[in-house]
Amino acid sequence: MRGQPNDQPSMFYSLCIEDRIRPDHPLRAMKKLVDEDLSRMGRRFAKAYSDTGRPSVPPERLLKAMLLQALYSIRSERQLVERIDTDLLFRWFLDMDPAEEVFDATAFAHNRRRLDQYGLTASFFGQTVRRALGEGLASDEHFSVDGTLIESQASIKSFVPRDSLDQKDSNEDGGSFKSRNAEVDFHGERRSNATHVSRTDPEARLYRKSDGQAAQLYHMGHTLAENRHGLILGVEVSEAAGDAEPAAALRMLDDLRRKQEVKPRTCGSDKGYDSGPFMMQLESRRIVPHVAVKEGKIGGKYIRWRKDQPSIAARQRMRQRMKSLGYRLSQKARKKIEEAFGWLKRIAGLARTRLVGRWKLRQQLEMAASAYNLVRMTRLLAG
Repeated sequence: MRGQPNDQPSMFYSLCIEDRIRPDHPLRAMKKLVDEDLSRMGRRFAKAYSDTGRPSVPPERLLKAMLLQALYSIRSERQLVERIDTDLLFRWFLDMDPAEEVFDATAFAHNRRRLDQYGLTASFFGQTVRRALGEGLASDEHFSVDGTLIESQASIKSFVPRDSLDQKDSNEDGGSFKSRNAEVDFHGERRSNATHVSRTDPEARLYRKSDGQAAQLYHMGHTLAENRHGLILGVEVSEAAGDAEPAAALRMLDDLRRKQEVKPRTCGSDKGYDSGPFMMQLESRRIVPHVAVKEGKIGGKYIRWRKDQPSIAARQRMRQRMKSLGYRLSQKARKKIEEAFGWLKRIAGLARTRLVGRWKLRQQLEMAASAYNLVRMTRLLAG
């Protein structure tokens, strides 16, 4: 018998949103972990918000919504809010009633400064790190560091001389039509970060990945991962520069030692960290460097400056260490950090940032790293 559509809608509905989510849905196990971590942040939330005034969007809901944005590759906050409005799965994850009015997308913009001021995204990321260490899912001795380029939202056409920023656009054409995407000819013009800056993203830096590739406006993201399961235990955002990776690695190692009371024994990295001063800094912290040293004679043909000799000696010690089994195991485990970068950039949307401001990008990276850790931990705990 052919079924017929009912054109008369029901006046009342009775449903249980819990029954609409299948028992083996991956978000079930993740929601349990997220709710436990957020419940430990109650004092921090209370400090960030006033006791009087109009009630705001619960900060727990904002953080969980940012997790959903990373997990489901949603491009913008506006699309995220539209998805929450129509998707029962999202409403269930955010503890929203099916009939509850969804909050406006501008709530993220209004609360982003508060999240940064009180370190709420960093605290949530720290909760996932603490859980990974407490559950025995992460190594507390052997780690890897690496960095990746994050393309800026700004167009290369916005990269203009610094002197022109103070000059207002002339109106000599009498208000005639101007193209939104006007032609710009950079032929013969020498551009550098010292003389030029982006109008729309001043903190972005012109950077080239390697010889033969075009220079683009980038930021640089850094992660510290443990070698057992590749969980991310530290994140950092910096300007795109050749010497940014070693400095960021030291900051992440120091933060891990101070906040989580972890004492790293080894630190693996690629050739981008082949720097004598960086290896000396690791050794001074009683961390054994497992850094890939570039080919060729260390120090060049002639050693002209006596002050360079300690740095050269550190690289020579590292080259001898490259023959050990520990170095080979560390470099093999270091590949797990590349898997994390692939997820962060392809799934969580960090290949090109949608935000302007390095502190906003750090929030996005912290929540994306939290989402990656939660995905990994739910699978490891289930196994």
